Amino acid sequence: MKKTTITSLFLICFMQYVNAQQTIPLYEGKIPNSKPYAIKEWWQPQSNGDTIVHYISQPTLTIFLPEKSKANGTAVVICPGGGYWITSIVKEGFAVARKFNEWGIAAFVLNYRIPNDSSMVDKKIGPLQDAQRAIQLVRLHANEWNIDVNKVGIMGFSAGGHLASTAATHFQHSYINNTNNINLRPDFAMLIYPVISFQDNIGHIGSRDQLIGKNPSKELIDSFSNELQVTAETPTTFLVQATDDNVVPVMNSISFYEALLKYKIPAEMHIYNGGGHGFGMHNRTTKDEWMERCKNWMQSMNLIGK
Repeated sequence: MKKTTITSLFLICFMQYVNAQQTIPLYEGKIPNSKPYAIKEWWQPQSNGDTIVHYISQPTLTIFLPEKSKANGTAVVICPGGGYWITSIVKEGFAVARKFNEWGIAAFVLNYRIPNDSSMVDKKIGPLQDAQRAIQLVRLHANEWNIDVNKVGIMGFSAGGHLASTAATHFQHSYINNTNNINLRPDFAMLIYPVISFQDNIGHIGSRDQLIGKNPSKELIDSFSNELQVTAETPTTFLVQATDDNVVPVMNSISFYEALLKYKIPAEMHIYNGGGHGFGMHNRTTKDEWMERCKNWMQSMNLIGK
């Protein structure tokens, strides 16, 4: 498909179409850990209604706020998937945000930087910086956006699930300027057919190559294998995956769930027999809607009302 460069007018119309209130730059001034980068971001509409974003070097946060009368104070930062080389911005971002708004939840779609040695000083930490900054921004604007600072979570699909699980397990160190000491720990995580591990036996090697390079050390592999980074401080987590996922082995979800159980962290996991990888909000092999299971879980964790 021919490259489509988004103009300012088209972007405004597109944001109105998806019911987003605003898209803002993630950072004020210079983006940390960045280099000058000449290749422009471009958005590629798909025949299935999704839109793929390429060459992201200027990260943004798209804001979806519920009606004030419905707002319950809970917020979710959403990280779309794409193997750390694109993002599936509609199917795994905007569409999900609209559903959260129906439940009174504020949602923020993170268009995070794609790891690239040409645009970053250290590509390994670029996406994590963006996830931490998104959490920081949401908490900084909590009063303005009617958010409870103790109910800010993170959600990720596929490689976005790796980013979300990294934010949920690596929050002890701030990779961004945080002079106000804003809490960077998500209060909960939702990981959907997630890349969790970078280990040879179950890891998604494509995502690993993109983020930490083709010849990483064992120390680096272990550091970004998030099933090995779970501690007693890791937030409560909801997981969804299909047994027949032939892109990201289902053991990614299972290994993370087992690590959570080891530390007695409340967790819920739904494993479907079919569905493959990348089914978004609707697994067409079952009448069961995992988003409804997610809603039930959020109610059980007192994140939203019943």
